[in-house]
Amino acid sequence: MLNLWRLEDIEINLKMIKHWIEAFRLRTLPLALASIGMGSFIAAADERFSWLVFGLTSLTTIFLQVLSNLANDYGDSQNGADSVERKGPQRAVQSGVITPKSMLKGVIILAILSLISGLSLLYFALESMQLFWLFLGFGILSIVAAVTYTAGSRPYGYAGLGDLSVFIFFGWLGVMGTYFLHTQALDLMVLLPATTCSCFAVAVLNINNIRDIDSDEKAGKITIPVRIGREKAVRYHFALLIVGVLCAVVFIGLRFENFWAYSFVLVLPLLFKNAKAVYEKTNPTELDPYLKQMALTTLLFVIVFGMGLLLG
Repeated sequence: MLNLWRLEDIEINLKMIKHWIEAFRLRTLPLALASIGMGSFIAAADERFSWLVFGLTSLTTIFLQVLSNLANDYGDSQNGADSVERKGPQRAVQSGVITPKSMLKGVIILAILSLISGLSLLYFALESMQLFWLFLGFGILSIVAAVTYTAGSRPYGYAGLGDLSVFIFFGWLGVMGTYFLHTQALDLMVLLPATTCSCFAVAVLNINNIRDIDSDEKAGKITIPVRIGREKAVRYHFALLIVGVLCAVVFIGLRFENFWAYSFVLVLPLLFKNAKAVYEKTNPTELDPYLKQMALTTLLFVIVFGMGLLLG
């Protein structure tokens, strides 16, 4: 009888671990790591790459992304966006497999881990105390942005500011910050590939918001698609992909002459496939897989783009 209870306890614990892993939403990590990869590849092309910086930056980014996902799960459940009408995958708090109190504890733990990892990164990467405090400020701002996206009394994601936040943190700040931590130098040209990452990251969010347009509107979550409607949101999606590709083309054209530097064009059919799906698939369930497809395509684009830089 005792052994039976122990086995049941193990099964319950394994189920809880599974629920937490699902709440982490690991499929979002490729997108989060894309900006780190882009900044690191450009630094490597400039012969200023550090494996320690790359490892700690990646770890900090993973913690921040999981923190954002847990805070989003908690916040949407509290503010009504995660209802039975939501078409995407069920969230942990919404479905009842994780209590709001436990989820809040998870958010706090991930915030602490993000801070510890970020402080370790800054300690090893920066020599100037002024730069240390500047980047620490960026790190704290990232944690605050991750938590307040949907959590709190006035979440900015409900006011349609999620796109701006993603544009800044998943592109400009992620790429430029990573590049600086490797090189201790600021190159404004890096804003071009940083904008590529920004646009592609916002495109992922836009797919999510197009999918949830009906449930978001009912919950009072005024995303860009809710504001402008599905048809214009699709055009917005096309613009994001086009601008992202053009920024990459301009960057390569200004800094590199070798044919290999244009290897990223091999990924363009996947971007076209994504744009076509967003245009044609009006059923939210059919659109959902293209969230993952766009995130993975972004990471693949960065890898091919970076390898082209190194070969060029």
